[in-house]
Amino acid sequence: MAKTKLIILAIVAIVIVAVASVGTVLYYQGSPKASPSPSTSPSYSASPSPSTAPSAFPVTVTDDENTSVTINSAPQRIISIAPANTQILYAIGVGAKVVGLTDYDNYPYNFSAWFAAGNMTSIGGYSTPNTEAIAGLNPDLILIDNINDPILPNLRVICPNVLVINPTSVQGVYHDISLIGQATGANANATSVVNSIKAQISGVEATIAAANVTQKPTVYYEVWYDSTGVMTAGSTSWINDIITFAGGVNIFGNVTEQWPSTSSEVIVQKNPDVILVATTMGTTAPYYGSIADIMARPGWNTISAVQNNRICVIDQDLFSEPGPLIGEQVQAVAACIYPQLFNSTS
Repeated sequence: MAKTKLIILAIVAIVIVAVASVGTVLYYQGSPKASPSPSTSPSYSASPSPSTAPSAFPVTVTDDENTSVTINSAPQRIISIAPANTQILYAIGVGAKVVGLTDYDNYPYNFSAWFAAGNMTSIGGYSTPNTEAIAGLNPDLILIDNINDPILPNLRVICPNVLVINPTSVQGVYHDISLIGQATGANANATSVVNSIKAQISGVEATIAAANVTQKPTVYYEVWYDSTGVMTAGSTSWINDIITFAGGVNIFGNVTEQWPSTSSEVIVQKNPDVILVATTMGTTAPYYGSIADIMARPGWNTISAVQNNRICVIDQDLFSEPGPLIGEQVQAVAACIYPQLFNSTS
């Protein structure tokens, strides 16, 4: 699993940045459309009002690697070594306590500008954080992803309060938002964020249910495609959950691997109704070239999604992290699958 995650992180490293709005969902209509600039303001409240009843400390929490950590007092100096965790911290209103972030953090603010101005400290890369820089910030809470497991012992020497956050489902994201809320004393705000996400997803489900859909479209989500191989999302990825909540059926939903490798021939055989691919940010060209290049892949002219122009492009930023925008991820995918229900152009 760790090796697979390293592969996918290497693939998407150039595009893990800010998160855009649902308005960045695009459809192919004969020629590719340009991706708009990312939103300058977050869709969730970046700084909700603090709870009037602060959580009591000490508090003991158990992270996603089943390690229990007792936090004696409300953290005042927090370091996040994963963009998804950063998004959660700001969503629940404790962003003012964040003192260090990775170079891949660009949401909900332009943190690269903050680094340049000296208002925030960079602690290096997502998978290659600088432990000396981390130690120099004297943190009292560090949030990491499981890709940082190799340096976990070193981090716990620097700070005993280290939590590994690694959700693999929508329910897992709910759990981790609540977990970080407990760890930072922002329980009420965390509950509010989770309830807001649930409302977004419930709204999508209600719309689909009201339409009396008899057969759910099949969906292929592409992580990577080139001459060396193809990568997609399996049943243990949060992307699979997003597709399911959006009313689709992941054609690789029976594969237990989180990010399985596959082949072009298998995709043609599975014949998806909808194909989801992601844009890239800035001047970086999409790995797939263009929509026309996708349609011209050998044998793909027989795929239903290609024949019916159901290739949907979603801004990579919206889909790069399992964090507080998962509700918008569901809305975006639902708009791709059911444009007639969610007012999308098709």
